[in-house]
Amino acid sequence: MDTFYISHGAPTLAIDESLPARHFLKTWQEQGLTKKPNSVLIISGHWETDVPTVNVVQKNDIIYDFYGFPSQMYKLKYPAPGAPELAKRVKELLTASGFQDVKEDTKRGLDHGAWIPMMLMYPEADIPVCQLSVQTNKDGTYHYNMGKALAPLREEGVLIIGSGSAVHNLRAIRSSSNIVPSWAQEFDTWLKDTLLEGRYEDVKHYEEKAPNPKMAHPWPDHFYPLHVAIGAAGETAKAQLIHSSWQGGTLSYASYKFTTPA
Repeated sequence: MDTFYISHGAPTLAIDESLPARHFLKTWQEQGLTKKPNSVLIISGHWETDVPTVNVVQKNDIIYDFYGFPSQMYKLKYPAPGAPELAKRVKELLTASGFQDVKEDTKRGLDHGAWIPMMLMYPEADIPVCQLSVQTNKDGTYHYNMGKALAPLREEGVLIIGSGSAVHNLRAIRSSSNIVPSWAQEFDTWLKDTLLEGRYEDVKHYEEKAPNPKMAHPWPDHFYPLHVAIGAAGETAKAQLIHSSWQGGTLSYASYKFTTPA
């Protein structure tokens, strides 16, 4: 299985038919980007914990972790089964790779960084889904190593998805304009070039290597899922840009596929 980094942008992705990213995700299966997985492990920027944590549930509830949006969004459902066996396997792999403290959450469902992309990509809700948290008190290398530990899952029919946003600055968003400011375009272009050239070390240390890193990501929660996806694919993986669009000028929906050479 290839790994993916999907930019999920704003929660309105769930209902806004004008967003190109919504059309991209709704045609996911038609595009044949990957075969249908046995289960999905999704790393969302909306679950931050001090140590790696997996949700271990039989059935996923969804979390409406957004406020002040149209009422129809709070009626959406995505009753995907949980993946408790996958969760245990994730914990086993992380522990074996030196992540000493890996916790299980037996109550948490899927936040909108997980269920909204999944609802668009696999609307049948018939694929078991497990979610893994990010640690914003750590760095890119840490999350790359987390992904590296999870690489065996690719041989077990598990689709690993990092869900964030390639550029994610909500403070600077322009609700009435889609003009992309230069600082956002510079970071997005740097990221594309760096990934397509396989310079993953630079991505790990993006704070020093990228232009305008603190503007593009005032908080790293939506960027670290990328590091997990790259780590799971490995240092020889080839990156492919599979979608690019913007919302509000400061949310990039750039999404990538990582293929490991046979």
